[in-house]
Amino acid sequence: MARKGILSTNITPKSDAAPRQRLMPQGAVGALQSSLSKLQENAVQDIDTALIDTAGMEDRLGFDMVEQDRLKESLKTYGQQVPVLLRPHPTARGRYEIVYGRRRLAALRDLGLPVKAMVRQLDDHALVMAQGQENNTRTDLSFIEKASFAAQLQAAGYDRATIAAALAIDLPMVSRMLKVGSAFDLPFLRQVGRAPSIGRERWMLLVTLFADSAARARASNFMNRPDFVVLGTDARFEAILLAAQNKHREPSPAPKSPPRKATVTSANGTQVATIKATDKGVNLSVKTPGFDSWIEENADELLNEWFARWQSEHLDTDQT
Repeated sequence: MARKGILSTNITPKSDAAPRQRLMPQGAVGALQSSLSKLQENAVQDIDTALIDTAGMEDRLGFDMVEQDRLKESLKTYGQQVPVLLRPHPTARGRYEIVYGRRRLAALRDLGLPVKAMVRQLDDHALVMAQGQENNTRTDLSFIEKASFAAQLQAAGYDRATIAAALAIDLPMVSRMLKVGSAFDLPFLRQVGRAPSIGRERWMLLVTLFADSAARARASNFMNRPDFVVLGTDARFEAILLAAQNKHREPSPAPKSPPRKATVTSANGTQVATIKATDKGVNLSVKTPGFDSWIEENADELLNEWFARWQSEHLDTDQT
């Protein structure tokens, strides 16, 4: 007969036995459940990037592709060291919304890798507070990105005290940021980009200039040109500013080459013709009567001789 385990028993409790006492009071159970919830929130999970949607405010006006490629290379080589923050999607079960860590999420999505994330239960107010406070600790956000973030919070109905708390700034700075952030809509700012080298004073100058509809129209027209999109983000701001000031000038055309002149003389030094060559063509002026007729009669032969010499010179060059 097989040996029973040391934890096995055949003892059957009596039906009238007193119920077992609770191991711990109800309050302690609640505290334990709360602690487990907190541990779960702080635990880092691997989550499929396809299950994550955007949320909160748009805190980045586009990515610097050079920096983004550098981030992807780092994540590919060393892995993700810092988790992003997510919250469960409020309406779509099994999905999540990004609170912060958008650059890392985009890079991992491009690499086809899951994202390491902490998942916390956050309402909309807590979400923007967490997003704003995370932004405040980052040094790579430009002035206009922070100003736009503040303007989006105001448009969403948050008061200035909340905006100040979210960005960890005082109320006077909130007012300054809102003057800039509220003056430009998001499509315009996305076209300009982050403009990391452009501070508040330059943006305020553009706000003042855009009060004139003609200045705004000049800037808008310039932004529709194909050569605008190839500019870097700081250069885009500078070009818009110059257009608004009506100081933008088309690049000067390349200077024309000076005309080349030559004289054709006979063996005894008599001037037969003069040649004037420009970028547009060659002008031959005949000084000796009859020479022009001779050129016409022998044009084919002259052309063949020139072509044979040109071909010989170029074949020699190709073989060296």
